[in-house]
Amino acid sequence: MPHLTLDPARVLPTDRDAAILVGRIWRPELGGPSVVTLRGHDLIDVTSSYPTVSELCENSDPAGALSAARGEQIGAIDDILANTPPDTRDAGRPWLLAPVDLQPIKAAGVTFAVSMLERVIEERARGNADAAAAIRAEVVRLVGDDLSRLKPGSAEAMRLKEVLIAQGAWSQYLEVGIGPDAEIFTKGPPMSAVGTGMDAGLHPKSSWNNPEPEVALAVSSAGRIVGAMLGNDVNLRDVEGRSALLLGKAKDNNAACVLGPFLRLFDDSFSLDDIRQTTVTLEVEGKDGFRMEGSSSIAQISRDPEDLVAQMIGSHHQYPDGAVLFLGTMFAPVADRGAPGKGFTHAMGDIVTIAAPKLGALVNRMRSTDDCEPWTFGTIRLMRNLAGRGVLRAAPVLHPA
Repeated sequence: MPHLTLDPARVLPTDRDAAILVGRIWRPELGGPSVVTLRGHDLIDVTSSYPTVSELCENSDPAGALSAARGEQIGAIDDILANTPPDTRDAGRPWLLAPVDLQPIKAAGVTFAVSMLERVIEERARGNADAAAAIRAEVVRLVGDDLSRLKPGSAEAMRLKEVLIAQGAWSQYLEVGIGPDAEIFTKGPPMSAVGTGMDAGLHPKSSWNNPEPEVALAVSSAGRIVGAMLGNDVNLRDVEGRSALLLGKAKDNNAACVLGPFLRLFDDSFSLDDIRQTTVTLEVEGKDGFRMEGSSSIAQISRDPEDLVAQMIGSHHQYPDGAVLFLGTMFAPVADRGAPGKGFTHAMGDIVTIAAPKLGALVNRMRSTDDCEPWTFGTIRLMRNLAGRGVLRAAPVLHPA
């Protein structure tokens, strides 16, 4: 297996000096994680002010609060990044984690026209990659390959739905792609994500799978979007293609949710409008010499990020610790990696790099889910660890009116 290396110049945003970044590191001497921010070249532990990233995101001005927080200097970002990959890690020194903790991790699916067509193909192929090429040609003939101007839920979209139903071409993926209701599902539970430099998981029973390069938003319990990060919504196409009811098995596996490298908080220099104009790039490098590149432009998303967040959280769906929301991807790898017509699928050991100028880069190696580091540190252990360190503060008791 090739080793991971993390170049700080690429992992960090191109405008790192202007960015307000929050992350998490593992501190071996404390037996648990700490919330950190990057100041200059150093990571500063601010856990005494904000024991969890979730709590920081509940602040009325998270970026301002983080900038004002005092903390302990832990070490240079270069050294901590270098110590993050599992194969070369010194377990006695800190390493980087995913930048979120208590927030449930949600994802929006079928938010781009291209990925919508690929989901229709998965469904019709019943997870069989051999049949995908012929079905792809049929679907494009029926619905075209550019639905980016079609507003989901509009009268025009509903007329198209009627035509497709009449032709026997309707699909549950078209329903969430152009219908009024977005697909919002649970990618993973709180604390389950892995960060940059870590191994990312593929279920060994899958023979047709792919990375999904995305932007993920951090959302407060009030539904306010407070920042953004990169994500890889690793997907098992054969599993989901067999049945949409297997979505949980296709999506929620050990180390299959990747977030980071840092959560960049919104401030005067960075806002949701920057996200709307972001292009996320993807590189896959195989140990067999294979290389693939692609990109996903948020400007081509069918549903605005604010609309997706409004469908995720509100009076009918509450998340008291806030939530993370993957926005979906337009990148659908269809180029053959092996035999003609087989399309793309991962090989174990692939190095995946997902990047955007103002968010940095996620770099991960693909491994079998049971070969990745096991997830053993959950919410109970986090609370016990923070309590033992004396950083949890009593909150005022709230009485219902």
